[in-house]
Amino acid sequence: MISAAKIYSTIAIVLLILVLIDVYVYFGLRTILSSSSKKVKAIASWIYWTINAAFIALTLYTAYTFSPYTGGVGSTIRLLAASFVLLYVPKLFYIVFLLLEDVYRLLRCIGVGIYKLVEKDKATDVRFFESRRKFVGQMGALIAGIPFISIIYGETKGKYNFKIHKVELSFKDLPKQFDGLTITQISDIHSGSFDDREEVKRAVKMANGLNSDIMFFTGDLVNNRSDEMDTWMDVFKELKAPMGVYSILGNHDYGDYVQWTSIAAKEANMEKLYRIHKELGYRLMRNENLKIERNGASIELIGIENWGRGGFSKYGDFNKALVGTSPDSFKILLSHDPTQWEEQVMNHPQQIHLTLSGHTHGAQFGVEIAGIKISPVQLRYKRWAGLYLENNRYLYVNRGLGFIGFPGRVGIWPEITSITLKSV
Repeated sequence: MISAAKIYSTIAIVLLILVLIDVYVYFGLRTILSSSSKKVKAIASWIYWTINAAFIALTLYTAYTFSPYTGGVGSTIRLLAASFVLLYVPKLFYIVFLLLEDVYRLLRCIGVGIYKLVEKDKATDVRFFESRRKFVGQMGALIAGIPFISIIYGETKGKYNFKIHKVELSFKDLPKQFDGLTITQISDIHSGSFDDREEVKRAVKMANGLNSDIMFFTGDLVNNRSDEMDTWMDVFKELKAPMGVYSILGNHDYGDYVQWTSIAAKEANMEKLYRIHKELGYRLMRNENLKIERNGASIELIGIENWGRGGFSKYGDFNKALVGTSPDSFKILLSHDPTQWEEQVMNHPQQIHLTLSGHTHGAQFGVEIAGIKISPVQLRYKRWAGLYLENNRYLYVNRGLGFIGFPGRVGIWPEITSITLKSV
């Protein structure tokens, strides 16, 4: 366990970095207000530093009141995360403009220094440093305003801006009896983060409104603790499909990110989560497979526990999950983390025709416009949202229904996936 001294020293370092950012941005903003009256400058400075001081106070309060037993899903944590993103993401955009101009000013200073050495008589009136240009600061502030407004929308409306993504996939070896089979995929509910019951009900209604034959939930029902579902059971129990609802576990479902009073308490939490899936009417699959039958034919559904690359839990056992499957059968795999597909499925001797994953959330922040798809999450994940095809095998990564950490979504909206299988 990390010592309290190390935690507090880390917080102190982070706060110092944030204060340095605040100071740097302040000097840039001061340039914008250079022609304003003293009263306007004083009011602007007071507002700026009051907001920053309030954030630091909130940070210190959160650190003081934080309990490792809660899992970090309380309202104070959410407020801190929302405030941090709203205040500092736009500042980072603004800093880019300040840095570019300061680099220019530094290079110019070096050039002036050389010029003064070479042309001593002619360079007496040439200044080493130019003042910051007002229009550069104004341009930076204008650009920073875009993410600022977007984040406000994302934290108020965007997190419930549910989108239906429709995909049609064709297979030569899909049994003809399954031609036209429709699938609804939902992933990453993170029930402990929701704060609007009516909006969540609307999402459930949208999913049921697709009238799919079968429904799959690909993990992360909760953030950390099974009791997060206590107030949401009646809502998610409404998810229905004629051929059933099948589910798996995600990395957050195991309670690994929260401290427990004992091993028994953690085990009891897991047992409760298993019961919750059953009470919801979901068939939870844990490193196993089963047959889905339709009109006298069948395909095989494989459900694996979480397995993730790069420090994530590895409860999944792919070989165990395959035991008893037929080499020639059509197979669908439910696997929460898409890196498991990259590491174990993509080139496996057995053909896995379609894998459904989630996990990445698309970082809940990015741009998806006219085929352009950009998100910070792609620095870590090669396959992070939507459909991928490698080695004649499909992977679909759902963007997630809920949210965690940052209590919002900007550009990467919550997703309900509709998939239609076609037999060629």
